[in-house]
Amino acid sequence: MDEPAIVVADLRVRRGGEEVLRDSPVTVRRGTVTGLLGPNGCGKSTLMRSIVGVQLVASGQVAVLGRPAGHPELRRRIGYATQEPAIYADLTVTEALRYFAAVLGAPASDVDRVITRTGLTTSARVLVGRLSGGQRGRANLAVALLGTPELLVLDEPTVGSDPELRDELWKLFHDLAATGVTLLISSHVMDEAARCDDLLLLHRGKLLARGTPEALRTRTGAPDLEQAFLRLIKGRAEAAR
Repeated sequence: MDEPAIVVADLRVRRGGEEVLRDSPVTVRRGTVTGLLGPNGCGKSTLMRSIVGVQLVASGQVAVLGRPAGHPELRRRIGYATQEPAIYADLTVTEALRYFAAVLGAPASDVDRVITRTGLTTSARVLVGRLSGGQRGRANLAVALLGTPELLVLDEPTVGSDPELRDELWKLFHDLAATGVTLLISSHVMDEAARCDDLLLLHRGKLLARGTPEALRTRTGAPDLEQAFLRLIKGRAEAAR
């Protein structure tokens, strides 16, 4: 259990002939909630796809739960929720979850479990296409929770959620981490950073900084994490001159 859940080294990813991710060494401790933060287009989703093993990489190593990213053994050990919900709109929430449970080989009882955990009980028989944005996000998260994933990779899971739902989701994330599940959660909303155990800050395809929220505030002397992020960007720009 002392082995990190994720180790990324010397990773480079090119898309359309342009290098979109480079020089971003990443280590994620097991049983923690790690935030992957940065502005839109900075490479968060690309890094997550690389970790899940669905992104073509130019070079580098990505180890996940002791295996190379994309290894067949990891399919049932990782829960992945994309930023855009990938659930059939013409199925009810329950029907969609039953389908994915069958694909994953998860027990049928898991459907009721994840519906309850994500607060979708009253929407269980509603067509996915008729759900609000926040509800679709919860249904997408429910798919990732099926089975017994050791690692959850969640790409902006709180987008479209109201403040009350966001609070409920973050409580769920920490409850899962308390049971030993590792969570990597991306966001471009800096006020969510304080809810994480560790932070990875990306900027223009490179890892800008990593550490606990408190350590990053102390390092920059900033009153909050948004200011800390801005000071780190300014410091890198000045160092590059």
